Amino acid sequence: MLNLQATIPNQFIWPDDEKPCTEAPELDVPLIDLQNFLSASSSPSATLEASRLISEACSKHGFFLVVNHGISEELISDAHECMARFYDMPPSEKQKVQRKPGESCGYASSFTGRFSTKLPWKETLSFRFCDDKNSPNTVQDYFCDALGHEFLPLGKVYQEYCEEMSSLSLKIMELLGLSLGVSRDYFREFFEENDSIMRLNYYPPCQKPNLTLGTGPHCDPTSLTILHQDHVNGLQVFVDNQWRSISPNPKAFVVNIGDTFMALSNNIYKSCLHRAVVNSQSERKSLAFFLCPKKYRVVKPPRELLDSNTPRRYPDFTWSMLLEFTQKHYRADMNTLQAFSDWLTKKPIK
Repeated sequence: MLNLQATIPNQFIWPDDEKPCTEAPELDVPLIDLQNFLSASSSPSATLEASRLISEACSKHGFFLVVNHGISEELISDAHECMARFYDMPPSEKQKVQRKPGESCGYASSFTGRFSTKLPWKETLSFRFCDDKNSPNTVQDYFCDALGHEFLPLGKVYQEYCEEMSSLSLKIMELLGLSLGVSRDYFREFFEENDSIMRLNYYPPCQKPNLTLGTGPHCDPTSLTILHQDHVNGLQVFVDNQWRSISPNPKAFVVNIGDTFMALSNNIYKSCLHRAVVNSQSERKSLAFFLCPKKYRVVKPPRELLDSNTPRRYPDFTWSMLLEFTQKHYRADMNTLQAFSDWLTKKPIK
């Protein structure tokens, strides 16, 4: 409805120093071919090269692309089609799963319930995925319980998609462990039985795209993000004091480090500032899987990353504490982890 208006409401207009640049130069993002690594007969040289590329990317800006990842094109296509079906529904239907204040899951339109300024030009649907044998159909049950049994087909698609994303995430965690010089299984085991978040992002066309943002500048508070973009440009990353774009690649996933993994790596790997811009011609959609540990698992770096010359950078915390901080106390930005650490040191950890 907003797109039919001649002007943008003031709540959506961003300050001059944060307004988007539509012509951002392309970011040189490492393209990591996982085919050999994922095969039963993977060679040590292929594994070493993949971990080297990941180390290089994560030390600079935390973004890389993965191809030959083993996720079927049909499943990815189905996930995009189901997203289109959801966002084509009338507002009254989408609002049946309206996100409640302080919660991280549900439908949100520009986060109008949380914020009154610098609103993002987007709609989102977020839902929880649990890699838990005792709760095998978390996503499927959410769609049926929240929207009705007729949404079972969507629930099945996203249940399978999240299971594949979880599996891929754990494989990437093996490479991250190797690249940091800890055991291959360390981070994989840390994230087994993960309690993660899946998000469907929809960015409508905007008549004044130079005034607003689809998603404001932020670092992901989660551990690892696996993003699949549709064919429309929009993702930008802040590197070397300049915004740079990552163009869509239908055969690749964009992967980036989040704040929680930055803490796990004791600040060796970086959680990088990024945003989404919009345009006046085309809608844009993306699928984002946010890997998170079990909510009460303590986040702290492995001993191998600490010595007398390398002190701890962040206090112990659990994912549930950081999630609560970002939902109730702080709007995620480039300083979330430091702000959270400061908050923790003034508040007793229970």
